[in-house]
Order: sequence, then structure tokens, then C-alpha cells
Amino acid sequence: MTRTKWALFVLLFVSYAYFYQAGGWNQNSRFDLIRAITNEHTLNIDPFQYSTGDKAFADGHFYSDKAPGLAFAAVPVVALARPFLRAAGGDPETYAGLAFLSWLATVFTAGLFTALAGVSLFSLSLDLGASRSGALFAAIAFGLATPIWTLATIFIGHAFAAALLVFAFTAACRIGSGVGDSGHRGADVWRGASVGLCAGWATISEFPAAVPATLIAVLAAAQALRFNRAQALRIIGAMTGSALACAAVLMIYQYACFGSPFHIAYSSEEGVYVGMREGFFGITLPRLVRLRRILFGEYRGLLPIAPVLAVAPIGLALIKRRGVAIVAFLIALYFILLNASYTYWDGGWSYGPRHASPAIPFLCLGLAALWTAGFRPVRWLLAPLAAYGIAVTLIAVSTMPLPPNNIRRPVAELLWPAFRDGDLSLNTQTFVSGGANPDFRAHTEPKAAFNLGMKLGLQGRVSLLPLAVAWVACAAALSGGVRRR
Repeated sequence: MTRTKWALFVLLFVSYAYFYQAGGWNQNSRFDLIRAITNEHTLNIDPFQYSTGDKAFADGHFYSDKAPGLAFAAVPVVALARPFLRAAGGDPETYAGLAFLSWLATVFTAGLFTALAGVSLFSLSLDLGASRSGALFAAIAFGLATPIWTLATIFIGHAFAAALLVFAFTAACRIGSGVGDSGHRGADVWRGASVGLCAGWATISEFPAAVPATLIAVLAAAQALRFNRAQALRIIGAMTGSALACAAVLMIYQYACFGSPFHIAYSSEEGVYVGMREGFFGITLPRLVRLRRILFGEYRGLLPIAPVLAVAPIGLALIKRRGVAIVAFLIALYFILLNASYTYWDGGWSYGPRHASPAIPFLCLGLAALWTAGFRPVRWLLAPLAAYGIAVTLIAVSTMPLPPNNIRRPVAELLWPAFRDGDLSLNTQTFVSGGANPDFRAHTEPKAAFNLGMKLGLQGRVSLLPLAVAWVACAAALSGGVRRR
């Protein structure tokens, strides 16, 4: 089992770390906060504010308008790497130095946590009764056959928050299960603390995660109430305490920036996103036209690029632990309806509906159950659907994982033609530039993005060859583990 988990982790982590997608307003806003903390020892981004339009303005200073959890998680990575980069003769403030630091920040937050979430999803699927092949199918589909792969290579919060919710959900499901206890009564208390910490940090990394975090907390509390009163209080207390610690981090940050622990940065937006004034920070009621577009449309539709998810709800209905299945379904439904309720439902520059992306791991639990329960013809259907998702997502992650919002059919009009021509890693916006020519194939600006094969001197699609070699090695290890089972 351990070998299978390691092979799965390496498969996902290498697939994420292989690509550097460079900058963009969202990414730059978060990285500006890291630079402000590590360089200037402050929270305002005044020296770097021209690199992004995603910023807030208060009391004469500019701040990142993003939830700070992802940036805070990456601060130790960047702070530790800077002196090593200098010792190696590099300059952390050059384009090359900032590219290296931002790559590390992405790899060891979004990339690392998403790969670990894939392993966690594999283990949880086994706990819920899936076969090893079913659990493995679900984990690989999650990590490579959906937009999660693209998001795990970009310094934005969606994949990171989704991974943390997966960790919290797994811990909640295991309270009282005896899995990994080794006879220690404190294991469930630690699980409770993990629920609070992971769900809480997911929320301060992407604020919409607050609702799923609450659902997971309710599930954890329901599990804890099966114990005697004293043990239940210990579990719930640990969960509450760790969640409050995360909330305290956010409140201290908001007080330091805006003078109030309850002042969210979006309240001080400069006015670029006027739609944020509608409803609750741009969230109103779900609209059917948006729902249709985020599920089926060529512009931002999820199912055209990850068709295997279409049958996932059927699998959720097959999970025997009904409470767990219901919570997973509600979390997935929440994110999809949230996306359909948002003024900026298209996500701007996006591959698929990125605001709905944290629904994906919870849907993939259904894939594990469906693969396990299905006859061979069902698997013959699931496998090619997942393979198609992997292929089209590889095209996106290799070329432009955040296609411009002026391209109505991103795969057909930009991503596939570029991949076909061997024109990879198209993004030209660095972490210090405030914009880029959206006609990325015109090559009027030098590319800022790259993959590791390019760093080895390989060009075009040949630059993906080292990744293919890593995939073959991981596939051999994974298939061997399944056969032994």
C-alpha cells in the first residue's frame, strides 16, 4: 500500500512541478504580499502594486485583495530560498530570481498540497469501501483528468483550498473509525484538530470555503458525538480551537491592514471589479444560464473538458456511508451553485469554471464507488472519459492554463492549435509586470512560462518527454501494486 501511495504522490507532484505558468493579476497579488513580508517586512504592497489590478487601497496604502492563507503558507518557502539563491550566485530580485522563487512558492503550496490531496482521496476511497483500482482511478482522475491539474500549477488559491478541504473531510470521516489509531485514544482528538486547522486555513485561503468548512465541521461533530460526552467534548474542542486559531490569523491580518479585524480586503477594492458591489461581494442567486455555461459551454464548461465527472453523482449514491456521501454531494453542489451565483462567473482568464473547481475532489469520491461497483462495460466507459480529460488537460497545462477571457472557445481556438504546433508555455506576463498582450501566439513579447524540459534544452512537444518518462515509471509502480492486491 505504501508503495502505491508513494507512486501516486510522485506521479501527481511531478506533473504539477514540471510546469511554471508565470504571472497574472491573481498570482501577482498573492506573490506581492510574500515579497512585501520577506523583502520589506510589511503587509502593504506599495512597491509592487503596479504588477496587479487585484488590489485594495486603504489609508494611503495598497494591499493584496486576496485571502492571505496561500501567501502566508508560501512565506517560509520563499524566505528560506532567498539566502540559498544568493549563495548560489543568484539575485532574488531579478526576473530569473523571482521566477525561481515564485515557482518554488507554487510547487510547495498548490502543487504539493494537491498531490497530497490525491493520496488522501485514494485512502479515503478505500475507507469508504472502494477497491484499490477504483480508489486509484478516482485519485488519478482528480489529479490529472480535470482542471485541478492546471490550478495546481498556478499560484492561486482554488486547488490549495480544495486540498485542505479534502484533508479536513478525510479527518472528519475517520473520527471514531479506528483507522491508524494504533491503540491511542488521542488519535480522534488529533483528527478533530486537523479538521479545524485544515478547514480553517482553507477558508482564509479562499473565503467561499467557509460553507463547506462548516459542513465538514458538522460531520466531524456528528462522528464525535458517538463517543462518551468527555471524549466528544475533547474532539469538538480541539476542532474549534484550531479553527479559531486560523480565524485569529485572518483577523490580525485584517486589523493590521485595514484597522478592523472584520474588514475584508474586497471591501476596499479600487473599483476595477464594479460587479463586486452586487449582492454579497458579487454573489447573488444562481442563474440557469450561468449554470448551463459552467457545466456544458465551450467557453467555461466543466464537462466538455472533464467528461468523466458527469457520472460521478451516480457513484456518490452508491457509497454506503450515507452521511459522508450526502456531505460530499452538498459540498460539490454548493461550489457549482456558487459559481452560477457569481457576477464574474466566468473567472476572467480561466480554464473551465475555476470557482467551481473545489467541487471536483468530492465528485471524484463517486468515481471510486462507481468503478468498484461497475461491471466491465462501465469501466470501459469511465476509462476513455478519464483518458480524454487527461489529454485535453495536458494540452491546457502545457500551453496556457488560464486562457484569456476574449477567446470564446479556448480549447479549439487557442490551446489545441498551439499544442499541435509545438508552441508551448505561452504566458508572457511575469510576476512583476501588470499585463501582457493577450495574443500570446504573436510572440511580440518573450515567454515567461516554461516547463522543466525546456530548461534542459528541449523544444516544442519534445520538452514533455521527461514528464512522459516519469509517467511510465510511476505507471509501472502503480500497476504492480494493483496486481499484487
